[in-house]
Amino acid sequence: MNIGLNRFWRAASLPSSRLCFLLCVSLLATSCAAPPAAVAERPAAPSAAVAFDAAIDYAVDDLLVQAQRLPEFQPPVKNAVEAALNREAPPRKKIVVDASLDGVSGQQTMATRFLDTRLLGRAAARFPQFEVTTLNSRQAALAGRFLLAATVTPIGETSGKTQTRFRVNLSLTDLQTGYVLAQSAVQTTEVGVDMTPTKFYQDSPSITRDRVVEGHVRTAQAKAGSEADGIYVSSLTVSALISEGSQFYDAGQFEQSLLAYEAAAARPDGKQLRVFNGLYLSNMQLGRSDAAESAFARIVSLGLATNSLAVKFLFKPGSTEFLADPKISTSYPMWLNVLAKEMGNAHQCVSVIGHSSRTGTENVNDRLSLARASAMQRRLESILPSLSSRLQPLGMGYRENLIGTGTDDLRDSLDRRVEFRVRNCP
Repeated sequence: MNIGLNRFWRAASLPSSRLCFLLCVSLLATSCAAPPAAVAERPAAPSAAVAFDAAIDYAVDDLLVQAQRLPEFQPPVKNAVEAALNREAPPRKKIVVDASLDGVSGQQTMATRFLDTRLLGRAAARFPQFEVTTLNSRQAALAGRFLLAATVTPIGETSGKTQTRFRVNLSLTDLQTGYVLAQSAVQTTEVGVDMTPTKFYQDSPSITRDRVVEGHVRTAQAKAGSEADGIYVSSLTVSALISEGSQFYDAGQFEQSLLAYEAAAARPDGKQLRVFNGLYLSNMQLGRSDAAESAFARIVSLGLATNSLAVKFLFKPGSTEFLADPKISTSYPMWLNVLAKEMGNAHQCVSVIGHSSRTGTENVNDRLSLARASAMQRRLESILPSLSSRLQPLGMGYRENLIGTGTDDLRDSLDRRVEFRVRNCP
């Protein structure tokens, strides 16, 4: 009894504010835990395709609300006493964003750049509990545990010369487990979607959709609960270097872009078409023709080895003659020499496949694409006659268009390409 009275009088002698605090803590300690935070509801999906900016806003909100509801993003559980004593906000969960890509061509475009910028701004404004940042090669072993990958993909049939619909995909992957935690997809109209490639992709001599790019697209479009593409996830540092290099190139900072691509090429996982395209372009801009030729040889060698070599030879409209623009066709003689040499060294049989953009009738484009493939075959055989028994021309017309708009400008330049596919020798 005396012990209890002594404790009471000691407590009564404390300042009133201190006494109130101790009483509150004592009362809180009798409860099991602090009440859970309210769970946000996912936004209602648009009932029809919406404008590009609205589609991005919905996809970001939907994905990050899903993240809020996941156990991986919940703060550590505290009892009421701990919550009362520790008033600091829990550390923000870090999400790194890889540069988004066109889901068909694998390029970065004005539209994908816009997606990245708006995504980062939307996340910062609406979800301050997350630290959403651009994937950076200088981060040691990727400081962020969570990866956001995105694509913008043309879908459906074309109407005239304008693509009427696109789909925006965002996915969130746990890099520790390798599983996709959340996915958001929404359709957008063509309003605000500029599919013009960035300068790096406009200037690239070959199509860059290789195995890693395929993995990026597959991961961005994967359903929640499925595995992210392992090859893509394992080469994120190289992807960051590629993105940084292309931004330097687009800004005319060619020394810096070369350093980024050299750093990527030096890594075991850096043997990628985007890397070799970057080495070629940077060296060309710096006037280092020998280094550029060496980089183009690596493009051809890798393309033949992986059976994914498509070179952007641009022709005059309705002709088998190359486009007479020195900024575009000056390097074509070197490209042809390297192609002939590498094909000779590979000792393989190759189909030379001509493609055309979606302008004119199907029959006209079939004939034109075959004529261009045959002209390319003759050019290569004139350089290395031993190829004459190993090359076979084919014309695809516009049946394998990657863009399909028929605009006949930089936006659909990939549709006017020549592919080289290894085939069995007769």
